[in-house]
Amino acid sequence: MSDSRRGVALGAAAYLMWGAFPLYFPLLEPAGALEILAHRIVWSVLTMGVLVLALRRAAGVRALLASRRTTALLALAAVTITCNWATYIYGVTNGRVVETSLGYFMNPLVTVLMGVLLLGERLRPLQWVAVGIAASAVAVLTLDYGRPPWVALVLAFSFGTYGLAKKTAGAPAVESLAVETAFIAPFAGAYLAWLATTGTAQFGQHGVGHALLFTTLGVFTAVPLLCFGAAATRVPMVTLGLLQYLAPVLQFALGVLWYGEDMPAGRWAGFVLVWVALVLFTVEAVGHHRRQLRLTVAASSAA
Repeated sequence: MSDSRRGVALGAAAYLMWGAFPLYFPLLEPAGALEILAHRIVWSVLTMGVLVLALRRAAGVRALLASRRTTALLALAAVTITCNWATYIYGVTNGRVVETSLGYFMNPLVTVLMGVLLLGERLRPLQWVAVGIAASAVAVLTLDYGRPPWVALVLAFSFGTYGLAKKTAGAPAVESLAVETAFIAPFAGAYLAWLATTGTAQFGQHGVGHALLFTTLGVFTAVPLLCFGAAATRVPMVTLGLLQYLAPVLQFALGVLWYGEDMPAGRWAGFVLVWVALVLFTVEAVGHHRRQLRLTVAASSAA
């Protein structure tokens, strides 16, 4: 297998694993979303600690913590990914799998909009059209749900903010996630200790198999990340951008076909608008990338 094909396979594996999470989190019930979140953080920081030692990345972690700017950005990333994880787990364990998929369908559009609002970037005309259609989709879905699709909106904006913080920090994936989980692990550990002392913890109350599932949360967090990191060094960002739709497509299919969530006509209309916006956005992005490549080749030939 060529390096490029291996990268595509690794990227697809990462997004498919992320897309399959709606099958995993319900297995941890009757634990609530906050208990699952706290365990995910604690087991993730332990897993990342082992990875840092195994991959000999401790020096990289110390280098990140030596920079106040990078530390502040990773602290922001830690807060936003915690918000993202909490909202996602809540949505999956409360019959809103379809709405969680909407959040990740919307994420690329939210990311470019945040670039305009926070970084002063300029959108090309077709990108503005895509963002406008997505805004119309939110209005349609608000009418259908009788409320804003807040699970989807929180997921999209929290992950967009997380990505922005990570991009600005410029930190490697393993080291940065180790630092992020270390920031929030004390709070998660304190919450789990409180659950244990009050006798309300579900961990360990439903058999060995149920308890072991909790211990795999760190692995299920780290493995897709490592696959994604390996893919990012082997394939162009445009390819990764296309692969990212695998996760919400799988989530949507699970919500509709596996969990049988309701999809009235208004909800279909809203999702179709989002998909139209994504098609326009993706076609424009691929076309722009090809134009830039042609210009680069022409400039090199002229030189």
